Amino acid sequence: MVRWGRKFLWSAVLIMALTALAACGTNSNTTKDNVAKTENAGEPTSASNSTPTEGSENASEKGATRTITGEFGDVEIPVKPQRVAGIYVEDYLKALGITPVVQWYHPSWGKQDYLNLDVPEFDITGSLEALLEKDPDLIIADGGADAARYEQYSKIAPTYRLPEAALLDSRQVLTSIADALGIPEKAEAVLAAYDQKVADGKAKLQQALGQEKVAVIRLNVADKTFALFGVKNRFIGVIYSQFGLTPVPMAAEMTEYQSIISEELIPQLEADHIIVFPDNGGWDTEGNQEAIQILDGPLWKSLPAVKNGNVYRMERSHWQTGAITANSMKLDDLLEAMVK
Repeated sequence: MVRWGRKFLWSAVLIMALTALAACGTNSNTTKDNVAKTENAGEPTSASNSTPTEGSENASEKGATRTITGEFGDVEIPVKPQRVAGIYVEDYLKALGITPVVQWYHPSWGKQDYLNLDVPEFDITGSLEALLEKDPDLIIADGGADAARYEQYSKIAPTYRLPEAALLDSRQVLTSIADALGIPEKAEAVLAAYDQKVADGKAKLQQALGQEKVAVIRLNVADKTFALFGVKNRFIGVIYSQFGLTPVPMAAEMTEYQSIISEELIPQLEADHIIVFPDNGGWDTEGNQEAIQILDGPLWKSLPAVKNGNVYRMERSHWQTGAITANSMKLDDLLEAMVK
């Protein structure tokens, strides 16, 4: 079998080709709901903290391959991949006990800081050489990789682009990745622990809140507007569909993932509880301070949720992704904030 990775004699040619392709394909990476996707060390849903090592398999297993079907057709992958790059899916890899060889990074969005990964960054807007140098034997990508980007990644290593249908459900993403890695039993363990945690948390939240209505909004710092997230949002919808919270009517009726609203519209949400986070950076980020002053204005302070102390400022990175570890962290946040 021909080994994937950089070959010493043709690496320079490949790098030049990939650099040219990257220049053409940069704009194909989308933000999905205009948010950075994001995934946590020490998370109780993790099945293992170890990463496969080169010496952990015998020679026949290390050289064996199999074929799986992704969004763009069949791909031959290692039976026991050892060096995995997960573009946008590091959350799931960590939940499965796998440390990726790189972590995606975008100059405007940052990275998924909540994962606390100690690995090199891969700037998805720049040259693919940084990824090539890490010599992955398998690349796993989600919907951020279109056909053109998929071809670029495939020149570096076998690339499994998750099927579009699987991306709608974090459980399917987790099981699909685990199957590709040859560790389906780890996904089963992660999901069993997650389901038990959700069941326990849902009961506590329902006891504490009953049918009180919840709104999740994002403060868009640049234009000082808000984005209201609907029940179908793949990042936020989990708090309604799995955790049992009751959405405000406007969010319940939304068919789109999110809707931009003005500050003046927020009182019409009739929210008993409001969850809010900035679209970029943190609450202490210097560039966000002017926009954050909206939350200290007279209109905001007149809201019943504010008067009752039911406004919760959350950290954006794990609230702007629907991955399994991030969802578990959202539940932790809600229990800490809402259950007294």
